[in-house]
Amino acid sequence: MANFEYFLYVAMAVLVLSIFLCLWRITHGPTAPDRMVGIDILGVSLVNFSVLIAMLSGRGYYMTLALAWALLAFIATVGLSKYLEGRELDE
Repeated sequence: MANFEYFLYVAMAVLVLSIFLCLWRITHGPTAPDRMVGIDILGVSLVNFSVLIAMLSGRGYYMTLALAWALLAFIATVGLSKYLEGRELDE
């Protein structure tokens, strides 16, 4: 069990690094689509982080949080991409 926990902690460290790189891309992105991709990857990283916390703690509500965050991230990505294309949300 110790090897599995060690792997989860290493994965969490990699995700924290990924989150900081996404934040850098969001703040320093040269164009709006670059920032949008950074926001999308940040959402995926946060979902993965929540799943890792659920695996470490054994509590199921972190998985519910991950599912809700994934749905919100998808809806936000679709809405932002339509906005950047200049289209209405109902098109």
